[in-house]
Amino acid sequence: MRSVTSVPFVAADRIETAKRMSKEQAPTAIRRTGLGSWSLALVLSFELSCWSFVSRAAGPTLDHLYPVAVQLGSTNAVTAIGKFDPWPPKVWVEAPGIVFNTETNAGKFTVEIATNAPAGPHLVRVFNEQGASGPRFFIVTREPQAVEQEPNDDFMKPQAVDHLPVSLNGRLDKSGDVDSFAVTLEAGQTLVASLEAYTLASPMDAVLRLVDSRGVQLALNDDDGRTLDPLLAWTANLAGSYILQVFGFAYPAISDVKFTGGNACVYRLHLSRGRCLQYTLPLGVQRGVRTKLRLFGWNMGSSPGLEFEFDGTGLPAETRQVALAIPGFENALALPVGDGPELIEREPNNSTDEATHLDVPSAVTGCIDKAGDEDRFTFTAKKSDKLLLEVQSASFGFPLDARLKVEDAKGKELAKKDDSVNADPALAWTAPEDGTFFAAVGNVLHRGGSDYHYRFSISRAVPGLKAVVAHNAITIEPGKTNDIKITITRLYGFQSKLTLSVKGLPEGLAAEPVEVPEKNGEVMLKLAASADAKPFSGAVQIAVTEVESGIEHRVVSDLISSTVDNGVPQGFRKLVIESTDQLWLTVLPTLAKEAAGEKKDH
Repeated sequence: MRSVTSVPFVAADRIETAKRMSKEQAPTAIRRTGLGSWSLALVLSFELSCWSFVSRAAGPTLDHLYPVAVQLGSTNAVTAIGKFDPWPPKVWVEAPGIVFNTETNAGKFTVEIATNAPAGPHLVRVFNEQGASGPRFFIVTREPQAVEQEPNDDFMKPQAVDHLPVSLNGRLDKSGDVDSFAVTLEAGQTLVASLEAYTLASPMDAVLRLVDSRGVQLALNDDDGRTLDPLLAWTANLAGSYILQVFGFAYPAISDVKFTGGNACVYRLHLSRGRCLQYTLPLGVQRGVRTKLRLFGWNMGSSPGLEFEFDGTGLPAETRQVALAIPGFENALALPVGDGPELIEREPNNSTDEATHLDVPSAVTGCIDKAGDEDRFTFTAKKSDKLLLEVQSASFGFPLDARLKVEDAKGKELAKKDDSVNADPALAWTAPEDGTFFAAVGNVLHRGGSDYHYRFSISRAVPGLKAVVAHNAITIEPGKTNDIKITITRLYGFQSKLTLSVKGLPEGLAAEPVEVPEKNGEVMLKLAASADAKPFSGAVQIAVTEVESGIEHRVVSDLISSTVDNGVPQGFRKLVIESTDQLWLTVLPTLAKEAAGEKKDH
């Protein structure tokens, strides 16, 4: 309903009386109330709007869940941060074994996690008959989870962390909040602290700061190179108690540089003083074989570079990344998976005469070990061969801002790339002729060092398809239509004839399949609801089907897009879940008529 807050309290009270009368009675009633002419138009407008339709309640919003991570087999009190009017909404989770039970107080749930629920990050929506929130993250772990205990703002009165390793759910719940945690270290022991906030779509740029018992700063980190989330590793010279502090600035950045805080500023803090993996050499593993790895990390004693053999013989063809979890280490490491050998760079290789030959497919781990270093690798290709050349470095947390070039045998530059969404360059390249070519890897900033590692891979570009829908939630009224915009991108010569269709539509909803043009671009899918379509809330899927083979490709919504749908105007470029094919459909209920003119006696 329209607001009448501009009408004096007594007048508003009288309007309520007039509103309940029929249209014929209303003018007389208004005269009897003594309202001045200044409010007559407002009252009539208000009155007619009330008789026409019952206004809709709003769909709920969900900013975050806190705590954001819970353990398998546990029951937890969880707070939903957002707007839920009326309370309670319903809850959808994209994985089984996770049950949200509403409490009396708005925003409060008791969440039960089954022992066989799938571990990992999952998507959650809250919804009612008017719509659904955007998807948000909820993480199920095998390890126990701890929770921050307030008050812990003062470094002199920190929250004691009496056992490590530990994962803590925390929140900077007010502007200027600083959370402090006390840990004990032995001499020579390294504290490894990492924090997840950005990757959870939390609206803050977090910072980790380590101080001693006097408050003297010992270490500080504001990002780990992969994202805006920090990672801090510090070795104690003396045994004692040290205080790790968490604070942050607003993301996206604003002109005010004070420490940020709010109910949605949730984070996960991981603390360890045992053996932790940082990287391996080579940086990737090969599918179908065993790859020998040298391990590097913290608290590994006097012999870094321990060896471990990774068994990739059972990796499925679609696996592009695998978690390396080794007994005795307190963390897991994500490694890329390739279809060819994983090699180690051999210097010198700066010139074309010294370039290392690579077969297609293969990958090589190298290092820009000094300023101005540029490593070259040679490969052969036939005319019109489509190849994919990629450099991974920043995504591992290394400081290299990589540049990638392709040159011919005479040193002429044929293509180059120095950046992409995640700062690591990837180049889709078609050979202009038969011949030998060279790939050169360097640093945009012309810097180097022993930690400027990278993985360069070369593979054949396999034809593929990407289909992205503009919005992850669709709302429609009975008797209406809704155009759904989908962007189709054919990759690396993909040429199959395609159709678009919607899966899982309820009764009363229809969407005729649409033929997809051969060129890349937007395709409109028309969703129609019959006049008697019943209210519906649920997940549906849109499929792109190859006509000849019947192979289906799911249309996804990118959660890492730069739209406001994922929480901030600039968007998040790296999240624990980056897309979903579970699109939400709301069929709105028919609005009830209240107008006297709609009654049978009129």
